Amino acid sequence: MTTSTLDDKKLQELEEKFDPEMRFRQVVPPASQIVKWLLIALSCFHYYTAGFGLLRETTHRGVHLAFVLGLIFLVFAASKKSLENPRQNSWLAPGGVPLVDWLLGLACAASVMYIPYIFEDMAFRVGNPDTMDVVMGSILFLTLLEATRRSMGWPLPLIALGFTAYALAGPMFPGLLKHAGANWSQMINHQYLTSQGIYGVAVGVVATYVFHFVLFGVMATRIGLGQLFLDIASSVAGRYAGGPAKVSVFGSAMFGMLSGSSVANAVTVGSLTIPAMIRVGYRREFAAAVEAASSTGGQITPPVLGAAAFLMIEFLNVPYQTIIAAAVIPAFMHFFGVFMQVHFEAKRFGLRGLTEEEMPKLKESLRQRWPTLIPLVLLIAILVSGRTPYLAAFTGISSCAIVGLTTQTQGNSPKNWALMLALHAILGVIAFADLGQQSEWIKLGLFAVGTAIALAGWKLAGITGRIKHGVLVEAFETGAKYALAVGAAAATVGIVIGVVTLTGVGFKISYIITSWATVIASGLSVVVPDFLAGTKGLTLFAALVMTGMVCILMGCGIPTTANYIIMVTVAAPTLVQLGVEPLVAHFFVFYYGVLADITPPVALAAYAAAGMAGSDPFKTGNMAFRLGLAKVLVPFVFVFSPSLLLVAKGFTWYDFSVTFIGCILGIVALAAALSRFFLVEMKRWEQALCLLAALLLIAPGLIVTLIGAAMLVPILVHQLAAWKLGNTRAAPA
Repeated sequence: MTTSTLDDKKLQELEEKFDPEMRFRQVVPPASQIVKWLLIALSCFHYYTAGFGLLRETTHRGVHLAFVLGLIFLVFAASKKSLENPRQNSWLAPGGVPLVDWLLGLACAASVMYIPYIFEDMAFRVGNPDTMDVVMGSILFLTLLEATRRSMGWPLPLIALGFTAYALAGPMFPGLLKHAGANWSQMINHQYLTSQGIYGVAVGVVATYVFHFVLFGVMATRIGLGQLFLDIASSVAGRYAGGPAKVSVFGSAMFGMLSGSSVANAVTVGSLTIPAMIRVGYRREFAAAVEAASSTGGQITPPVLGAAAFLMIEFLNVPYQTIIAAAVIPAFMHFFGVFMQVHFEAKRFGLRGLTEEEMPKLKESLRQRWPTLIPLVLLIAILVSGRTPYLAAFTGISSCAIVGLTTQTQGNSPKNWALMLALHAILGVIAFADLGQQSEWIKLGLFAVGTAIALAGWKLAGITGRIKHGVLVEAFETGAKYALAVGAAAATVGIVIGVVTLTGVGFKISYIITSWATVIASGLSVVVPDFLAGTKGLTLFAALVMTGMVCILMGCGIPTTANYIIMVTVAAPTLVQLGVEPLVAHFFVFYYGVLADITPPVALAAYAAAGMAGSDPFKTGNMAFRLGLAKVLVPFVFVFSPSLLLVAKGFTWYDFSVTFIGCILGIVALAAALSRFFLVEMKRWEQALCLLAALLLIAPGLIVTLIGAAMLVPILVHQLAAWKLGNTRAAPA
């Protein structure tokens, strides 16, 4: 477990193969240098504004989007064929990038920056666009769809085109879906000149929150925090039965605090855990599935979570601390569910843990890497203090740079500690102190002083750190590159939101879902006893099932962030109409969007893990879905018992205790039933009864929990008797 059996090049190939957001084209000078410094400039822009003040909203979003969309045409090839056969440097392809891509990038960036340029006249143009407005808006509309197609495939652009067709052809639709329609000029006006479309909340959140945390995750990984988490996980869980699989669960949970990408988590953590799981006896499909199921938890694990969590701040207008608190228990349930199935699988097949030689030395790892925890502690402290998430990210990124450049893995001199403490003291003043009206200039002054002290320490005292300055530059380049696809997705989802607000189709879809849910509930009420659920509860249950299915289907083709935004716009209002609190409705949609990463036929995290394990991708996806069943069921639980989210309205310790205990027992029973093992291998009747008991235990409510618990009694009695009998026979005469 101390070294990877897969080298960095192989890991990068796997990420590019299974994650379209990572398929970057090969470029040569001068394009390689231009792209590199544009990416670094993009990171520097976000780093500066996060720490010293955002620009005017339209300008900030415009600069971000111009960089992102322009760079996509340089970084992503137009097709897989051109990606596999890179162009050589020529006058038709400067730096290996076709001339048409340079022109598309410039046209896209110019059309984006046109809005900040005419900002002063916007009040006179909205609702009455001139010819230039329509032309520039049309250029952005078309180039945006192409940029999104290049960076993440066809599904999201096709969804945007479908919604656009609906907006333009409204009178042609039948019944409830019919509307007055809009011409091209009206559609471009709404999508381009208002904040309801492309320049909407999705782009704003990516430009002010998401980008910074992507960069923080890259920086934290570079200085060794991810490796420390894996070493801790190995030391805590590695020695027990099926140790490597349990390390995968713990390691993915901790690594998920840094990375919101399921595929990146699967590749990074799986490079260590999957070979070890296979080595101790796990089947290849199961080993890959464990890593895939665990890695999808990265998007739901506080404090960073995935990009969708930052969107919740804007949609719900709640502090980020509220989102973090609400995410704690459901995230725990997901990892606990995977852990219990791993445990029963290991017991059933008698799989060993790791030996002392196979495990890292925790004391040595902590001695070398404990300073890498400082950035994460600072980031959490600022988030909890109520300051903005982007200030927390700025502090975390700065602290990563300080720790990386001033501390060493093998012995630090007093000069190292003095420089690190001095720089962190200045950073603490910038982050925590209330510096009044001139805070931006004071912060800049303090930052300049800190930079001067750092340069003096490195030059005069000859201080070296765990990373070199070049690694810092590379992290800024890589962080920006990783954030390009999500930036394009956010802008394209803005088109969908724009159509919903322009046509009012969201309310119509809500009515359709509610009507169908009512019909289904009336049918279910015949067979479901009233003490389990009344007509209102069954209606809500049916609406949740339909919403969850659509989330999973949408997630097969588009990333979690885009899925979340579309479903929040279209489906979440339906749940709110049925009495679900907005925070709970948003979490339900969020969880089911994440679930798509392990749901065949397009289970990206499962396919990436299967590539490392050499297993069948489809079988791996099915197994990963089985392992992640807790994530399937828990969202239904917190809808019917919101106390599980801790900060939902109406929280009571009684409801929380009953629901939490029921979920814990239910997840254990579910894991045992799916593994066909508790103390000994289960009979078929035990498995069936255990599965039914698990569903009743997980369902909120004291009565159904007690019924489920009572159903477990005969299983426990039979299992205990069989276990004692087996031990007696195995005992020596």
